[in-house]
Amino acid sequence: MTQRFLEIPYKQLSPEALRGVIEEFVTREGSDYGEDTYSLEQKSHQISEQLRLGRAVITYDQETQSCNILLKNGK
Repeated sequence: MTQRFLEIPYKQLSPEALRGVIEEFVTREGSDYGEDTYSLEQKSHQISEQLRLGRAVITYDQETQSCNILLKNGK
C-alpha cells in the first residue's frame, strides 16, 4: 500500500518549479495574510523563508497529482 501524500524537500525542486508551487499557494483563493496587504513577491518570499526554516513543507498528493504547502503549527 502506498502513501497518498509524499513530503517533497523543497531543495529537490528546480528554482522554476519551486517558484510555481509557491506562487500557486499564495494566490490561491482564501489565503489569509491578516489585515496587511502584501505583494506576490513579498508573500512568496515569506513562504520561501518558512520552507527554509522548516516551518512549512511541500506535499505531493498522488491521487490528485497536485502539490500543496502545509504550514506547521498553524502559522
